[in-house]
Amino acid sequence: MSVSWIDQFPQLSGLSSDERTFLLERAGKVSLPAGTTVFAPGLAAENFLLVLDGTVRVQQMAENGREIVLYRVTGGETCIMTTACLLSDEGYSAEGVTETDVEAIAIPKAAFEEAIANSPTFRRVIFSDYSHRISDLMHVLEEVAFGRLDKRLAHRLLKRANEDGNVTATHQELAAELGTAREVIGRQLKELERRGWVSVSRGQVHINNAEQLHAIAEA
Repeated sequence: MSVSWIDQFPQLSGLSSDERTFLLERAGKVSLPAGTTVFAPGLAAENFLLVLDGTVRVQQMAENGREIVLYRVTGGETCIMTTACLLSDEGYSAEGVTETDVEAIAIPKAAFEEAIANSPTFRRVIFSDYSHRISDLMHVLEEVAFGRLDKRLAHRLLKRANEDGNVTATHQELAAELGTAREVIGRQLKELERRGWVSVSRGQVHINNAEQLHAIAEA
């Protein structure tokens, strides 16, 4: 296997020649089509994944059926849920699904544990990524618990809009992104539409007045 995959992760640049060789010999490249369930609640983590290209959405479902998107893993990133499961030897408590076709590097659990134990550089990378992701996750939880929903929805619409101001997403998908119920999102969008700031159709929201949405998002 070419060393190019390691070079896609600048944080691994400090690996020694022996450490790089160890990872290259034990890692394997995997290709996952969009819509693939990478992991699910209760399953054990068998590999440490480094995403080369594409996006994995990590989400959790409550007993009442509501979903919340915890975070996404894109090219050059790792998944803290997998890291936590490998380190604690416990099963997953959330679900990971590929939003797009994904190319990733899989390091088997035994090799991951050996690298953690024997490579200070690899160990620093893993825990540094873990700490940064935990901070991001805490920010998500803080927004869900204390943030104004209209503000968060406006920010999400602006972030997801394409050049023409179109957001391709169902009410349920937006609800999962924001950690609320589909009906609540429906009421919020209806109010924005009443004001003329958006137009809502099946599976799509068109932004008519981005300036007003920016005002809400930054309030």
